[in-house]
Amino acid sequence: MALNDPLSNVLSHINNCEKTGKIECTTKPTSNTILKVLEIMKEHHYVGDYEIIEDGRGNIIKINLLGNINKCNVIKPRFSFKLNNLEKFEKRFLLARDFGLIIVSTNKGLMTHMEAKEKKLGGRLIAYVY
Repeated sequence: MALNDPLSNVLSHINNCEKTGKIECTTKPTSNTILKVLEIMKEHHYVGDYEIIEDGRGNIIKINLLGNINKCNVIKPRFSFKLNNLEKFEKRFLLARDFGLIIVSTNKGLMTHMEAKEKKLGGRLIAYVY
């Protein structure tokens, strides 16, 4: 399963495990971006705790699932956005207003689209979850 986008692999694996009703899933490899996306999802109660198991080649992430995810996916191509056109992407990727979140990359790091609005930052779209 060596595809070119590790974040996409992890999110689609989480999606598949949620659909089949599993309570945990394991994925590899790990990266700082994947860990930050998981941290944001954990803060917003989409996934439970996760642990990193060192295996010497890429490490394994064991993620506890809470059953709160309807869909999560990466956004390709990684559209860049300004503050004034973020609403267009909210309508495109989220089901309803204030339902779900878009994870964005800004020059201040990864954050949700709501935090980017509060801090008045633009950046690139990375993933969405609801």
